[in-house]
Amino acid sequence: MAESAFNNILDWLHQGYPQGVPQTDYFALLALLARTLSEDEVVKVAQTVLKGSRSDAVTPEEIRAAIHVVTDKEPTAEEMNQVAARLASVGWPLATPTR
Repeated sequence: MAESAFNNILDWLHQGYPQGVPQTDYFALLALLARTLSEDEVVKVAQTVLKGSRSDAVTPEEIRAAIHVVTDKEPTAEEMNQVAARLASVGWPLATPTR
């Protein structure tokens, strides 16, 4: 992922969640990210977002495990719509780009 794309994603997340991502949105957010980014990119974004928080001790392996939980069991449509709407309000590209 190009550095500018990575920074754009972080900007959208910080704008959409200025007080941080609430736990209730974690799975839906991971699911949205996993639809547009590779697993390695999702891990990098998650590590950056969690840095400096109480959760900054989360390991890449724990993030990967969470990604697999999400891909094994999708969030509800309501959860996905809530997170997508929040990020769309700050310019998140809702169309899934091809990799």
